[in-house]
Amino acid sequence: DDNSEEGLHTIHSGRHEYAFSFELPQTPLATSFEGRHGSVRYWVKAELHRPWFLPVKLKKEFTVFEHIDINTPSLLSPQAGTKEKTLCCWFCTSGPISLSAKIERKGYTPGESIQIFAEIENCSSRAVVPKAAIYQTQAFYAKGKMKEVKQLVANLRGDSLSSGKTETWNGKQLKIPPVSPSILDCSIIRVEYSLMVYVDIPGAMDLFLNLPLVIGTIPLHSFGSRTSSVSSQCSMNMNWLGLTLPERPEAPPSYAEVVTEEQRQSSLAPMGACDDFERALPGPLFAYIQEFRFLPPPLYSEIDPNPDQPTDDRPSCPSR
Repeated sequence: DDNSEEGLHTIHSGRHEYAFSFELPQTPLATSFEGRHGSVRYWVKAELHRPWFLPVKLKKEFTVFEHIDINTPSLLSPQAGTKEKTLCCWFCTSGPISLSAKIERKGYTPGESIQIFAEIENCSSRAVVPKAAIYQTQAFYAKGKMKEVKQLVANLRGDSLSSGKTETWNGKQLKIPPVSPSILDCSIIRVEYSLMVYVDIPGAMDLFLNLPLVIGTIPLHSFGSRTSSVSSQCSMNMNWLGLTLPERPEAPPSYAEVVTEEQRQSSLAPMGACDDFERALPGPLFAYIQEFRFLPPPLYSEIDPNPDQPTDDRPSCPSR
């Protein structure tokens, strides 16, 4: 029974089921997240009101993902950097330690492996260890204040590098574990990721290089990877750029070199088929076709036989 005054709907004794749905707002919604100092949660709440009794309430939580497509140009761009550090001990100065690193793109999805290309040169007197790690940074904003939490997600360790040695990483892989996507458009919570490639230096501050990451929800398309691989292959081999076209094009082969007399005779249609074709077409048109059917193409010429005739501005191919 409807009670229009109070806006309530009264149901009678028995079992009743109601299908309902809500449309999420068109405005961007932050991805569901559970952090140390805050969270982003979504739920549906239902209430049952009964006379002379307290209302019955029920809440069901659901998850929202703000999709991040890593197939965008900004997330497909390579990330790279270079740093150098010189160790000093009182009045003694040792040689520098240099680090350069590069990754193929900025956007990744959980489960992918990041290929790290790096070069570490140790010109100091100490033995150092190259390492790499993925960090998650949570930032919480409330009442004009901010709290930040940094957590280690995954890491790897290289071989110890003695004095005067150089180590190169040619695609060393670091797998991304199941983590929540990046949250970049929320005013109270931000979740960001970074890849830190660094050199562990005993007795001194580490030499580190930060490369920003974005963890998305839509993985890299297959055509994107093919395009990336093709472009990388082209960049590795640029010898084809030295090739030049000939100044004068060569003439095509003659008709006799391509089609022999036996092939021309075998391609002739049977007489019965020609009679049917002749009856189906008007007489003058068929005569025109028969006249030019087996004639060879005109000879190749680089000189216009009619130089005085006007021509339009459209480009044309060489005369044949």
